[in-house]
Amino acid sequence: MPDLMQIGIHLSKPAFGCAQKAPPRTRVFWLQGVTLVWMVIEFGVSAYAAITAHSPAMLAFGSDSLVELMSASVVLLQWVPSMSISERKATRTASMLLFVLAFVVAGTALASLVLGLRPGTSRAGIGITMAALVAMPVLAWLKRREAHHSGNTALAADAAQSATCAYLALIALVGLGVNACFHIAWFDAAAALVAVPILVKEGRSAWQGQTCGCC
Repeated sequence: MPDLMQIGIHLSKPAFGCAQKAPPRTRVFWLQGVTLVWMVIEFGVSAYAAITAHSPAMLAFGSDSLVELMSASVVLLQWVPSMSISERKATRTASMLLFVLAFVVAGTALASLVLGLRPGTSRAGIGITMAALVAMPVLAWLKRREAHHSGNTALAADAAQSATCAYLALIALVGLGVNACFHIAWFDAAAALVAVPILVKEGRSAWQGQTCGCC
Protein backbone atom coordinates (compact mmCIF):
# COMPACT_ATOMS: atom_id res chain seq x y z
CA MET A 1 0.00 0.00 0.00
CA PRO A 2 2.87 2.43 -0.70
CA ASP A 3 0.64 4.77 -2.72
CA LEU A 4 -1.53 5.33 0.34
CA MET A 5 1.40 6.57 2.43
CA GLN A 6 2.24 9.77 0.53
CA ILE A 7 1.96 12.75 2.88
CA GLY A 8 0.88 16.29 1.97
CA ILE A 9 0.24 15.92 -1.74
CA HIS A 10 -1.60 18.81 -3.40
CA LEU A 11 -3.79 18.53 -6.44
CA SER A 12 -1.87 19.53 -9.53
CA LYS A 13 -3.63 21.91 -11.88
CA PRO A 14 -4.28 20.72 -15.43
CA ALA A 15 -1.88 21.96 -18.08
CA PHE A 16 -2.92 24.93 -20.25
CA GLY A 17 -5.26 23.79 -22.95
CA CYS A 18 -6.68 21.01 -20.80
CA ALA A 19 -7.96 23.16 -17.95
CA GLN A 20 -11.46 23.34 -19.38
CA LYS A 21 -11.73 19.62 -20.03
CA ALA A 22 -13.75 17.65 -17.48
CA PRO A 23 -12.87 13.99 -16.90
CA PRO A 24 -14.85 11.70 -19.20
CA ARG A 25 -18.31 11.43 -17.69
CA THR A 26 -18.52 7.70 -18.39
CA ARG A 27 -15.30 7.10 -16.46
CA VAL A 28 -16.49 9.08 -13.45
CA PHE A 29 -19.84 7.30 -13.50
CA TRP A 30 -18.06 3.96 -13.70
CA LEU A 31 -15.77 4.71 -10.76
CA GLN A 32 -18.54 6.07 -8.57
CA GLY A 33 -20.94 3.34 -9.64
CA VAL A 34 -18.49 0.62 -8.63
CA THR A 35 -17.90 2.47 -5.35
CA LEU A 36 -21.63 2.69 -4.61
CA VAL A 37 -22.23 -1.02 -5.28
CA TRP A 38 -19.22 -2.07 -3.23
CA MET A 39 -20.13 0.22 -0.34
CA VAL A 40 -23.66 -1.18 -0.14
CA ILE A 41 -22.20 -4.71 0.12
CA GLU A 42 -19.48 -3.61 2.53
CA PHE A 43 -21.91 -1.75 4.79
CA GLY A 44 -24.36 -4.67 4.86
CA VAL A 45 -21.72 -7.25 5.81
CA SER A 46 -20.06 -4.89 8.31
CA ALA A 47 -23.35 -4.06 10.00
CA TYR A 48 -24.16 -7.77 10.27
CA ALA A 49 -20.70 -8.50 11.73
CA ALA A 50 -20.92 -5.58 14.17
CA ILE A 51 -24.32 -6.71 15.47
CA THR A 52 -23.57 -10.41 15.73
CA ALA A 53 -20.06 -10.01 17.20
CA HIS A 54 -20.72 -6.79 19.20
CA SER A 55 -17.57 -5.35 17.61
CA PRO A 56 -16.76 -1.59 17.86
CA ALA A 57 -14.08 -2.01 15.19
CA MET A 58 -16.63 -3.44 12.75
CA LEU A 59 -19.17 -0.77 13.65
CA ALA A 60 -16.51 1.85 12.93
CA PHE A 61 -15.67 0.16 9.65
CA GLY A 62 -19.36 -0.10 8.74
CA SER A 63 -19.83 3.59 9.58
CA ASP A 64 -16.98 4.39 7.20
CA SER A 65 -18.72 2.36 4.51
CA LEU A 66 -21.90 4.38 5.01
CA VAL A 67 -20.01 7.70 4.90
CA GLU A 68 -18.12 6.59 1.79
CA LEU A 69 -21.47 5.66 0.21
CA MET A 70 -22.74 9.18 0.91
CA SER A 71 -19.51 10.77 -0.31
CA ALA A 72 -19.54 8.85 -3.59
CA SER A 73 -23.16 9.91 -4.11
CA VAL A 74 -22.28 13.58 -3.54
CA VAL A 75 -19.45 13.43 -6.09
CA LEU A 76 -21.67 11.65 -8.59
CA LEU A 77 -24.24 14.44 -8.35
CA GLN A 78 -21.68 16.80 -9.90
CA TRP A 79 -22.04 14.94 -13.18
CA VAL A 80 -25.84 14.72 -13.20
CA PRO A 81 -27.04 17.84 -15.10
CA SER A 82 -30.43 18.07 -13.41
CA MET A 83 -28.91 17.71 -9.91
CA SER A 84 -25.51 19.36 -10.38
CA ILE A 85 -23.80 20.87 -7.32
CA SER A 86 -20.67 23.03 -7.15
CA GLU A 87 -17.25 21.42 -6.77
CA ARG A 88 -16.57 23.48 -3.61
CA LYS A 89 -19.81 22.36 -1.98
CA ALA A 90 -19.12 18.74 -2.89
CA THR A 91 -15.60 18.96 -1.44
CA ARG A 92 -16.78 20.57 1.80
CA THR A 93 -19.53 17.97 2.15
CA ALA A 94 -17.06 15.12 1.71
CA SER A 95 -14.69 16.61 4.30
CA MET A 96 -17.53 17.11 6.80
CA LEU A 97 -18.45 13.46 6.37
CA LEU A 98 -14.92 12.54 7.44
CA PHE A 99 -15.34 14.58 10.63
CA VAL A 100 -18.67 12.88 11.31
CA LEU A 101 -17.02 9.52 10.82
CA ALA A 102 -14.26 10.41 13.33
CA PHE A 103 -16.91 11.34 15.90
CA VAL A 104 -18.83 8.09 15.35
CA VAL A 105 -15.70 5.94 15.62
CA ALA A 106 -14.47 7.66 18.80
CA GLY A 107 -17.87 7.51 20.48
CA THR A 108 -18.42 3.85 19.65
CA ALA A 109 -14.97 2.75 20.81
CA LEU A 110 -15.09 4.74 24.06
CA ALA A 111 -18.57 3.45 24.87
CA SER A 112 -17.35 -0.11 24.36
CA LEU A 113 -14.40 0.42 26.70
CA VAL A 114 -16.54 2.08 29.39
CA LEU A 115 -19.24 -0.61 29.22
CA GLY A 116 -16.67 -3.40 29.16
CA LEU A 117 -18.11 -5.11 26.10
CA ARG A 118 -16.47 -8.34 24.97
CA PRO A 119 -16.65 -8.62 21.18
CA GLY A 120 -16.87 -12.07 19.68
CA THR A 121 -15.07 -13.58 16.70
CA SER A 122 -16.50 -12.54 13.33
CA ARG A 123 -15.57 -14.52 10.23
CA ALA A 124 -17.76 -12.22 8.14
CA GLY A 125 -15.91 -9.20 9.52
CA ILE A 126 -12.51 -10.71 8.80
CA GLY A 127 -13.61 -11.63 5.27
CA ILE A 128 -15.00 -8.21 4.32
CA THR A 129 -12.01 -6.31 5.74
CA MET A 130 -9.61 -8.53 3.78
CA ALA A 131 -11.63 -7.89 0.62
CA ALA A 132 -11.60 -4.13 1.29
CA LEU A 133 -7.81 -4.20 1.66
CA VAL A 134 -7.65 -5.36 -1.95
CA ALA A 135 -10.46 -3.30 -3.50
CA MET A 136 -10.18 0.11 -1.84
CA PRO A 137 -6.52 0.96 -2.64
CA VAL A 138 -7.29 0.29 -6.31
CA LEU A 139 -10.37 2.54 -6.26
CA ALA A 140 -8.46 5.24 -4.37
CA TRP A 141 -5.67 5.20 -6.96
CA LEU A 142 -8.08 5.39 -9.90
CA LYS A 143 -10.01 8.29 -8.33
CA ARG A 144 -6.81 10.12 -7.43
CA ARG A 145 -5.60 9.80 -11.03
CA GLU A 146 -8.86 11.24 -12.36
CA ALA A 147 -8.75 14.04 -9.78
CA HIS A 148 -5.21 15.03 -10.80
CA HIS A 149 -6.14 15.03 -14.47
CA SER A 150 -9.20 17.20 -13.93
CA GLY A 151 -8.20 19.29 -10.89
CA ASN A 152 -11.48 18.21 -9.23
CA THR A 153 -10.97 18.49 -5.47
CA ALA A 154 -14.29 16.80 -4.64
CA LEU A 155 -13.17 13.65 -6.46
CA ALA A 156 -9.81 13.91 -4.64
CA ALA A 157 -11.65 14.08 -1.31
CA ASP A 158 -13.64 11.01 -2.28
CA ALA A 159 -10.37 9.26 -3.17
CA ALA A 160 -9.27 10.13 0.35
CA GLN A 161 -12.36 8.42 1.72
CA SER A 162 -11.56 5.29 -0.31
CA ALA A 163 -8.00 5.31 1.02
CA THR A 164 -9.38 5.80 4.53
CA CYS A 165 -11.54 2.75 4.04
CA ALA A 166 -8.41 0.71 3.31
CA TYR A 167 -6.72 2.00 6.47
CA LEU A 168 -9.77 1.26 8.57
CA ALA A 169 -10.02 -2.19 7.02
CA LEU A 170 -6.45 -2.91 8.12
CA ILE A 171 -7.08 -1.53 11.62
CA ALA A 172 -10.34 -3.47 11.99
CA LEU A 173 -8.70 -6.65 10.68
CA VAL A 174 -5.89 -6.37 13.23
CA GLY A 175 -8.43 -5.78 16.02
CA LEU A 176 -10.57 -8.72 14.94
CA GLY A 177 -7.56 -10.97 14.45
CA VAL A 178 -5.98 -10.25 17.85
CA ASN A 179 -9.33 -10.69 19.59
CA ALA A 180 -9.98 -13.96 17.75
CA CYS A 181 -6.53 -15.40 18.43
CA PHE A 182 -5.78 -14.09 21.93
CA HIS A 183 -9.26 -13.14 23.24
CA ILE A 184 -8.16 -9.63 24.26
CA ALA A 185 -11.54 -7.89 24.37
CA TRP A 186 -10.33 -4.28 24.69
CA PHE A 187 -8.05 -4.55 21.64
CA ASP A 188 -11.04 -4.34 19.30
CA ALA A 189 -12.07 -0.92 20.67
CA ALA A 190 -8.46 0.25 20.88
CA ALA A 191 -7.98 -0.57 17.21
CA ALA A 192 -11.00 1.59 16.37
CA LEU A 193 -9.56 4.54 18.33
CA VAL A 194 -6.33 4.39 16.32
CA ALA A 195 -8.30 5.46 13.25
CA VAL A 196 -9.59 8.73 14.76
CA PRO A 197 -6.46 10.94 14.24
CA ILE A 198 -6.20 9.69 10.64
CA LEU A 199 -9.79 10.68 9.97
CA VAL A 200 -9.43 14.14 11.52
CA LYS A 201 -6.26 14.86 9.52
CA GLU A 202 -7.89 13.74 6.28
CA GLY A 203 -11.02 15.79 6.95
CA ARG A 204 -8.90 18.90 7.51
CA SER A 205 -6.89 18.30 4.34
CA ALA A 206 -10.02 17.76 2.26
CA TRP A 207 -11.58 20.95 3.69
CA GLN A 208 -8.49 22.88 2.56
CA GLY A 209 -8.80 21.44 -0.95
CA GLN A 210 -5.81 19.11 -0.72
CA THR A 211 -5.47 15.41 -1.37
CA CYS A 212 -5.18 13.96 2.07
CA GLY A 213 -2.15 12.35 3.62
CA CYS A 214 -3.14 8.83 2.71
CA CYS A 215 -4.34 9.57 -0.78
